[in-house]
Amino acid sequence: MDHKKIWHEKLHCNLGQYFLIEELLYQEKTSHHKVMIFKNSIFGRVMVIDDIVQTTERDEFIYHEMLTHVPIFAHGFIKKVLIIGGGDGGILREVCRHKTIENITMVEIDANIIDLCKKYFPNHSNNSYQDSRLKLIIDDGLNFIKKTKDKFDLIISDSTDPIGYGKNLFLSEFYFNCSNCLQENGLFVAQNGVFFLQENETILTYKNLKKYFCDAKFYQANIPTYYGGMMIFAWGTNNIELQKISLKKIQSRIKYTKLTFNYYNAKIHMSSFYLPQHILNALNES
Repeated sequence: MDHKKIWHEKLHCNLGQYFLIEELLYQEKTSHHKVMIFKNSIFGRVMVIDDIVQTTERDEFIYHEMLTHVPIFAHGFIKKVLIIGGGDGGILREVCRHKTIENITMVEIDANIIDLCKKYFPNHSNNSYQDSRLKLIIDDGLNFIKKTKDKFDLIISDSTDPIGYGKNLFLSEFYFNCSNCLQENGLFVAQNGVFFLQENETILTYKNLKKYFCDAKFYQANIPTYYGGMMIFAWGTNNIELQKISLKKIQSRIKYTKLTFNYYNAKIHMSSFYLPQHILNALNES
């Protein structure tokens, strides 16, 4: 083996993964986070926040497409979107591709993350920060959602894991305030980690979602960067018909937009809500 530096991500007390650092691009502590950005021969540029991998160039499209297009196409009439977190710009990029969306509010706690990602991950945002529909707010997501009087058709929580400042975006109080800020048929989605390694966090989220949404569930995608199996996304709405939409309707809506994707499609949309039995058993027993 050569003498290049190896960075190790500790995922559990007895488990982790390592990356060979081909080139260290950035390593500093911002006002809110410890950030490292490096180049890896497999994943391209990798961003680590507080010792946890957040995004990579190689497979970011899977995460960002699934957290964005599943709710947008399920709803069909999204006009006003709130993004909480998402400083790398990937969710914003995908939301901006929908020309029928009229207003986009993005709340990110750390302006430094936005600046770093514009510099080191320009394809994540793809100039979407210049979109005239965007209102960018630098604030804690929980603080914003508690105070805002606005109502949204879709709220996307693209947070870090529930540690440090990210903890606020997994509290019961956060879900309660999100439910209050949705329009009548509005929809809330959020990243919820890898179930196999974060089962307790998923069950806690499920218990909280059920308090405030008639339809609380999860959907899934396989994203190589996030070790441990499939990643799941939280889904909460008071319109139980949104997840019952037909394959034909999803196909029709995609065709109307003329958008193309690298991971998402109508059949992926439908199948993403079918979870393995061990996850269903854990949720049913919670």
